[in-house]
Amino acid sequence: MEDWQQRTRLLLGLEKADRLQRAHVLVVGLGGVGAYAAEMICRAGVGRMTIVDADTVQPTNLNRQLPALHSTLGQAKADVMAARLRDINPQLELTVVQAFLKDGDIPALLDAASYDFVVDAIDTLAPKCHLIAETLRRRIKIVSSMGAGAKSDITQVRFADVWDTYHCGLSKAVRKRLQKMGIRHKLPVVFSTEQADPKAVLLTDDEMNKKSTCGTVSYLPAVFGCYLAEYVIKRL
Repeated sequence: MEDWQQRTRLLLGLEKADRLQRAHVLVVGLGGVGAYAAEMICRAGVGRMTIVDADTVQPTNLNRQLPALHSTLGQAKADVMAARLRDINPQLELTVVQAFLKDGDIPALLDAASYDFVVDAIDTLAPKCHLIAETLRRRIKIVSSMGAGAKSDITQVRFADVWDTYHCGLSKAVRKRLQKMGIRHKLPVVFSTEQADPKAVLLTDDEMNKKSTCGTVSYLPAVFGCYLAEYVIKRL
């Protein structure tokens, strides 16, 4: 097989490409943001990955999520993404965890391997904050996605410390929860400075651990995922 990493090595150089090949990245959440992050990290040549998600592909995922096709409806997102990542890189060392993370599960996950980076793409508050807190306590590098829902302007997507974000309801909730947990460390995040469209937010009681559902457009969660991947790849 022709060297599929030829173009990456041409840009980054052999030494940096080899660093990626030796790295282990944990991606938690494989929805609209996390699946794109996972794929871009894989395509960059990271040699070992652990992916975590409990959800199955639903019709409402089709407008934005990488694993979502009519042919994959009802299938576990983790399994769909595992097959996709292995098809991109058959030599990838991949661990697949199909589980909804509860607070008590997170220490065991983080202690199960020596991760070089953690990507947080969880969209529910409690497990998100516990993953962030436990990762920071272990001094593992992490980058976290804030809210991409009810927004549509690519040009307002940014990197920032979570404590410096604004116009983001999820960031505000994360800060509040982390403070209650005694966490005040710097936390690199991807967020949007755009004001959320209030007409695109629907209160709901039929989704686990979610109080609202936000309207989304195809490209914005993908952009968030690419930002996450860039952050990881450049720092590895």
